[in-house]
Amino acid sequence: MKRLYITMGLLLMGAAPRGYADNAKESQLKEFIASHVEKIKPLDKQANLAWWDAAVTGDPKAYDRSSELQLQIRRIYSDPQDFALLQGLKKSRQVKDPLLARQLTVLHNAYLANQIEPGLLKQIVELGTQIEKNFSTFRGAIDGKKVTDNEIKDLLKDQTDSAQRHKAWLASKQVAEVVAPDLIRLVKLRNEAARKLGFDNYHTMALATGEQDVKDLDRIFADLYQRTNKPFAKVKAELDGILAKRYGVAPAELRPWHYHDPFFQETPMVYDLDLDVYYEDKDVRKLAEQFYAGLGLPVDAILAHSDLYEKEGKNPHAFCTHIDREGDVRILCNLRNNENWMETILHELGHGVYDKYLDFSTPYLLRTPAHTFTTEAVAMFFGRLSRNPAWMQQMLGLSDAQRAEIEKVGGKYAQLKQLIFARWDMVMYYFEKGLYANPDQDLTKLWWDLVEKYQLVKRPPNRTNPDWAAKIHFSVAPCYYHNYLLGELLASQWQHTLVKEVLALKSDQGVSYVGQKQAGQFLKEEVFEAGNRYPWNEMIQRSTGERLTAKYFVDQFVK
Repeated sequence: MKRLYITMGLLLMGAAPRGYADNAKESQLKEFIASHVEKIKPLDKQANLAWWDAAVTGDPKAYDRSSELQLQIRRIYSDPQDFALLQGLKKSRQVKDPLLARQLTVLHNAYLANQIEPGLLKQIVELGTQIEKNFSTFRGAIDGKKVTDNEIKDLLKDQTDSAQRHKAWLASKQVAEVVAPDLIRLVKLRNEAARKLGFDNYHTMALATGEQDVKDLDRIFADLYQRTNKPFAKVKAELDGILAKRYGVAPAELRPWHYHDPFFQETPMVYDLDLDVYYEDKDVRKLAEQFYAGLGLPVDAILAHSDLYEKEGKNPHAFCTHIDREGDVRILCNLRNNENWMETILHELGHGVYDKYLDFSTPYLLRTPAHTFTTEAVAMFFGRLSRNPAWMQQMLGLSDAQRAEIEKVGGKYAQLKQLIFARWDMVMYYFEKGLYANPDQDLTKLWWDLVEKYQLVKRPPNRTNPDWAAKIHFSVAPCYYHNYLLGELLASQWQHTLVKEVLALKSDQGVSYVGQKQAGQFLKEEVFEAGNRYPWNEMIQRSTGERLTAKYFVDQFVK
């Protein structure tokens, strides 16, 4: 999971006197930014380090320190006089310099999202930190024995007894009972803040301040829903037939615990080929390091500062963070030598190279990806390779016969993975939209209604538990999950550009990117170094020749 970037505020300065030239506003803004960066830069670094320490250790003191620093930073954002100044500069339309204008837009959006009275802001930050701490330190239990997320996933992948699978699935949801009441309270606090700023709710505000529009997203999601309905129903029926046979039940009796992860967001490995066997005697860390070096995007410095393996108290998930906007980039994983973690480390290092190879001569405020979903797109582009037969052959030293075996089902797995994820992302998007629209409704019913509609998975009978709250993103990355699907669309768009324009190939058949330094150079020069100089759709048009479109994703995985 990519940690969301926090764009910091700027200090209030006096208004320019009358009689100044038209660029007086630009001079004023330059002074504000310089003063602001000098003040906020060390706070930003301290906050990121505290957050990292908390995630790695689970230490309550580290979480308290992280919360304290985040609150200090957000108090800067919430200054109403600074916000008034930013509004005045924006309304003046006298900031013509493109880099200054872009920084003004980023700052204005950051301040707009944080015009929250201090007491309410304190409640939001502290409650959010408490929920994150509970997620990091909680471990579910099966028959009284604590289990890790990896152990639960192993059971859901390998166990054939439905009763035991049910126990593992229930263990994955136990954290929901702990966090759900606080999470609903946090949603209401976020809504309270958003409504005071003139928005319907926090979901609408989060999209607006992220330069997105709910109507555009609704259109994209509705279009993909229609395009994927028949293909998904077909592959899902085939999958259900295989799983039902394996577990000795009728397809109609399949329930959420019969799939291979707690949310059915990942692809069950069922087609006579277990990709994990190709990775079990390999070192996924070394494979990732070798691959990125071959692209001309070495990651050794990232890995040297990272935390890669399981331990007590550590955050059980995975993410990447940029500590200082000067190249201290780190990833957190809980690695095992299997295909899932091969994908994950490729994914997180995709975030990592985006951050590592930014142009650090760019102004501090613009040293971030163009949008959270553009860095997701890079991460997904690379994460897809863990199941690519050509990539696997070259990186794992497989024979032609082994590659041929993978190719028999590789395309099916690729399509299944993307269809499963697209439909899962629809659940997340529409549930979160409904959650903020009315947090007092029957959220369990809403959740299972959406699961049945978009994932075609039957709800457990008489289930009233808040299973939705077991998804950490609602707490730590609110109104963010839709960016993963936008990232998949963009990954396919960049794939098309790389194959057709950079590598000058007729198709992507057999493309692995192993040793393809021109591919790494394209991403570095056209995507990473641009940072946040341009709005995300302008950056996409500059790098691919057109704005974001779903057509290449559909061509690649749906048709």
